Amino acid sequence: MTLNYSTKALFTGSEWLNDVVVHIENELVVGIDQKGFDVNNAIPFIIPALIDLQLYGAGGKLLSEFPEKETIEKIHQACLEGGTGFFQPTIASQSKEVIYASIDAVKAYKASGSKGCIGLHLEGPWIHTNKKGAHDASVIHAPSIEEVASVLKYGNGAISMITLAPEICTPAIIKTIQDAGIVVSAGHTNATYENAMQFFNDGIAVATHLFNAMSSFQHRAPGVVGALFDHPTAMSSIIADGYHVDYAAIRIAKNIMGDRLFCITDAVTETSTGLYQHTLVGDKYESAGILSGSALTQLKSVKNLVEYVGVSLGEAIRMCSLYPAKVMQNKNMPGTIEINKKANLLCLAADYTILKSAISH
Repeated sequence: MTLNYSTKALFTGSEWLNDVVVHIENELVVGIDQKGFDVNNAIPFIIPALIDLQLYGAGGKLLSEFPEKETIEKIHQACLEGGTGFFQPTIASQSKEVIYASIDAVKAYKASGSKGCIGLHLEGPWIHTNKKGAHDASVIHAPSIEEVASVLKYGNGAISMITLAPEICTPAIIKTIQDAGIVVSAGHTNATYENAMQFFNDGIAVATHLFNAMSSFQHRAPGVVGALFDHPTAMSSIIADGYHVDYAAIRIAKNIMGDRLFCITDAVTETSTGLYQHTLVGDKYESAGILSGSALTQLKSVKNLVEYVGVSLGEAIRMCSLYPAKVMQNKNMPGTIEINKKANLLCLAADYTILKSAISH
């Protein structure tokens, strides 16, 4: 199948190209040039498909409450509608039974040939109770090496990221997870600045939702936030909805961290059963009147970064595509548009609404 998309502005992930045509054959980008450019039907913007490393459900179904292939299909559809081509379905701290059922759901989804799912993101239960946030304290605990080995064996090929508090896990546990090819992210952690710097120096390359559920920056105790600001390579996700983090705080963090800061949606869905219940209030979710999750899409994250944080459009796109891809070190989702690479791109109107997409995975 051959597709030719004329666009007034193409963002490749590294540069803007004006008045070009993206030539696609059999889901592969085979050319980017001005040959056949149609000014009358040119798409305002073409950008790389976005990547979301943390979201919990869609269409009234949280994965942790409905751990089944059909839930991930709903998440995938919601992602496509919000500009995301690749995603990590996530469960907050849960029992062993729910963790294993969620692993089964990811395996079934992948086995069915469905696309876009990077793998399962386990956010907890190996986190610090003092920084549990909305997580249920009854399932939070420090793991044994035997428990970790059992989860990794059962989840082989299905788990792609684990958020944990490194101060409650031994170095052997962290190494075991990383040796299995799983990204370890420091989150829901009460580590000191000094300990956090050591964890990052020892190979933990990323942290989960900057500012939220981590030891804060104080002038005599810089905490995990201070360590992330100070470390030369450690990256962190952030939730750009204006509720989880004030836009001014995002601006400050961006000015300090540069390309080490990227976006997740942390998106939930309306639910009334299970450990984690959410009610949509305006454009955010609450539980018993307390902020409990976002209603973001990654495309909305891009718009918020541009309109409220003052980030350039190209950099906002990178924060929702190229940088998450870097975290996962996955060449199959580069967050770029390149010749001889699979076509994973969004065609956008001037107001950033999706006109069409080409998601090849």
